[in-house]
Amino acid sequence: MTSVDRPATRLATRLAFLVAGFGVACWAPLIPYAKARLAVDDGVLGLLLLCLGIGSVVAMLMTGMLSARYGSKPIIIGGAIGMAVFLPLLAVASTPLTLGLALFLFGGSLGSLDVAMNIHAVEVEKAAKRPLMSGFHGLYSVGGFIGSIFAIFLLSVRLGPLPTMLVAAALMLVATLAIAPRLITAVGARGGPLFAVPRGFVLLLAVLTAIVFLVEGAVLDWGALYLTGAGLVAAEQGGMGYMVFSIAMTVMRLAGDAVVGRFGDRATLFWGSIIGIAGFAVVLVAPVAAIAMAGYLLVGVGLANIVPVLFRQAGNQSVMPSGLAVTAVTTAGYAGVLLGPAGIGFVAKLTSLPASLWMLTALMLLVTLTAGRVAGRKH
Repeated sequence: MTSVDRPATRLATRLAFLVAGFGVACWAPLIPYAKARLAVDDGVLGLLLLCLGIGSVVAMLMTGMLSARYGSKPIIIGGAIGMAVFLPLLAVASTPLTLGLALFLFGGSLGSLDVAMNIHAVEVEKAAKRPLMSGFHGLYSVGGFIGSIFAIFLLSVRLGPLPTMLVAAALMLVATLAIAPRLITAVGARGGPLFAVPRGFVLLLAVLTAIVFLVEGAVLDWGALYLTGAGLVAAEQGGMGYMVFSIAMTVMRLAGDAVVGRFGDRATLFWGSIIGIAGFAVVLVAPVAAIAMAGYLLVGVGLANIVPVLFRQAGNQSVMPSGLAVTAVTTAGYAGVLLGPAGIGFVAKLTSLPASLWMLTALMLLVTLTAGRVAGRKH
C-alpha cells in the first residue's frame, strides 16, 4: 500500500469535503440576521451575496496555479482555516462594505478549498485504482446537512449568531488539524505550466459541468417558485422539492462509488442524464404535488454521480496538467451556479418559467449525447 493509498488519507480527504460543506451550511442561516443587522433591501443583499461567488472564482483561478507549484495539501489546510477564521466575521460585520469584504474572503477560502480538495481527491482515487469520487462529494452534502442542523439548533436555543459561529469555527479548526498530517504531502505538476487555457476535451468537461451545476442551481433557486406558481404546493411547502432532491442526491453519492464501479463512467453519464431529464419532465407535467416530488427524486438520483465522473475524467486526461484541468472544471461549475439563476430569470421573463425549465432540460441532452466521447476512450 502506497503512502497515497491509505485509509487515513482517504478519511482525511472525506473530512476535507465535509468541512467545506459544513462551513457553507453554517453561513446560510446567518443571511436573515445579516439583512436585519445592516437594514438593507433585497437588491443590496443580492450584491453582497455575489461577493462570495466572486471571491470563490478568483481564488479558484489562483489555486490551480498554486497547486501546480506547491501541491494541494497547504491549500486545503489554508482554505479550511480561512473559512473557520472568516465565518465568525460574517456574524458581526456591521456595514455593507465590511460584510462584502468578509464574504469575499470567506468565498475565496471556500474556492481554494474546493479546487484543492478535488485535486487531492483525484490523486487519492488514482492511487486506490477504484471509484472514490462520488463518496467524497457525498461527504460535502453530509457536511451541509450537519452544518444546517447544527447552526439552526444553536440559533434556535438563542445562543446567538457570533457564539454559534465561534463554536462552528472551532470544530472546523479541530477537524483541519486532525486531517493535516494525513494529507498527501505534494500533489501537483512541479516544473509544469502554472496556467493553461482549457481546450478540447477539457473544455467539453467544463461545459458539461457548468450545465449540471446550472441544473442543480435551478432546482435550488427556482424549484420552489415553480411549485407554488403552478399551484402544486402552498408557499410554506415550496422547499419540499429541493429537500427531496437533496436527500436523493446525497444518498446516491454515498452509494455512487459502488454504482460507478459496477456500471462504469459511460453508463453513469448516459443513464444518469436520462434519468435526470425524465425527472425534470415529470416535474413540469405533474398534475399533483406527489408526482412532482417523484420527479425531483429522479432528478437527484440521475444527476448525483455525473459531476464526480466529470471530475475524475478531468484528472485522468492528458490534454493539460491534471490540477489545472480540475481547476477549469470546478470554476466552470461555479460559473454555472452564479450565472444560471439570472439566465433562467431572463429567459423566463421573455417566455415563462416552465418554458425556461424545459430549455434547461433540453440542455441536459448534451451530457447524454457526449457520454461516449467523455468516457468511451482514453484522452
